[in-house]
Amino acid sequence: MGGAVLTLYSSATSGNCYKVRLTLAKLAVPFRLVEIDIFAGENRTPEFIALNPEGRVPLLDVDGTHLAESNAILFYLADGTRLLPADPLARAETLRWMFFEQHSHEPGIAAARFWLKQVRGGRDLRTHDVDRWQEEGYAALRSMERQLVSHRFFVGETLTIADIALYAHTHVAEEGEFSLAGFPAVRAWLERVAQDPGHVDMTWSPRLSGAA
Repeated sequence: MGGAVLTLYSSATSGNCYKVRLTLAKLAVPFRLVEIDIFAGENRTPEFIALNPEGRVPLLDVDGTHLAESNAILFYLADGTRLLPADPLARAETLRWMFFEQHSHEPGIAAARFWLKQVRGGRDLRTHDVDRWQEEGYAALRSMERQLVSHRFFVGETLTIADIALYAHTHVAEEGEFSLAGFPAVRAWLERVAQDPGHVDMTWSPRLSGAA
């Protein structure tokens, strides 16, 4: 990253945005935070669409270049740091679990939390999706449990951005009506992630911490 000036467009309650804030905090990288209220449609204004045609957050401005997609942002931020292995196979394994997070984990767990916890009347709007979210979410948690029974973290013995990507939605899975009671290895892993240096919770922002 060198001396790049970073601006993060973020939504406080979004797990995907939290991934990026958590990574920046762990790496002690200064950045400017711009809060986007997605429920007020601030991500759909012409000004924001000009920055990201998909109209989504998080969005990272790097010296005027805009990078979207949370896991792509994590990969950019972590390159050359302790959060991304240098070994090619370990890097590929890190990406493997980040792809798992987007394709097998987030569609159930994050979607359930968004519609059942954050959207007023969301259950009535998406009533036919609840069973599918539960099925997909618990399937993802079972896969995670099997990996974590014999591993401290998802790749190797230290935390990587694969853990950050999966932690963001898993630690609030109960807000999507998922019980973690039957997943002791996942619960222990959540505690290890939270004990890693530089950890911040979902409410953290640089304005509150004085980091930037």
